[in-house]
Amino acid sequence: MFDISAQQLVPVDVDGLCIATHDRLLLAEIKCHIGADGITVIMGPNGAGKSLFLRCLHGLIPPKSGRIKFAGRQLDQTIIKRQSFIFQSPTVLRRTVYENLAFVARLRPEIKTDETDRLLAEMRLDHLINQPARLLSGGEKQRLAMARALLTAPNLLLMDEPTANLDPASVQIIEASLETAAANGLKIIIVTHDTGQAKRLAHDVLFLNSGQLKEHTPAEQFFTAPHSAAASAYIRGELTTTG
Repeated sequence: MFDISAQQLVPVDVDGLCIATHDRLLLAEIKCHIGADGITVIMGPNGAGKSLFLRCLHGLIPPKSGRIKFAGRQLDQTIIKRQSFIFQSPTVLRRTVYENLAFVARLRPEIKTDETDRLLAEMRLDHLINQPARLLSGGEKQRLAMARALLTAPNLLLMDEPTANLDPASVQIIEASLETAAANGLKIIIVTHDTGQAKRLAHDVLFLNSGQLKEHTPAEQFFTAPHSAAASAYIRGELTTTG
């Protein structure tokens, strides 16, 4: 399903990553090692820096300082092209559902037609192939965005709150696809506020608060015995500050 052997992008090593704007430090000295296996979940309160960190990994926001390496290589356009990024609010082309994927396939001659059909079926969109994509529901659009991202056979899939405010059926379909993709070797890094989703999917958890990485632990340990007081409060559902 996923041919990631040619250009491996994991593990990801981040060292001293800082982001600042108008003399305000938004991410401070982030250092972590994200392994090659499973689904890594990034959690934390609003304003903690989760989306900023994810966008840094995709080269969308240049850091003030620090380094990001993918399998020992510095982030560059070649690496970015081997990633797929799914935003919270999906963007679809002014085409039918099928043509949204066919357009991507034309850009990548190695993509087979049967893979397009398989992903449409996996995302439960095969009965909507002739529907204008702009007329889909929010959940259907995000499932189309997921199919389009997977069609490129990325080495690394980055997702920023991809199931926020979606219908339960779409959440279930997307989560099942993520588990299948991860089991087939695709590394996934996802930002989510949904504790239940994190418990279902996460192999490990990065917890950010106030622009700092408070802890990075295996998921089971994070949810049962977190190291930091901020993470403990977050898991209990208490209000946490980012100041």
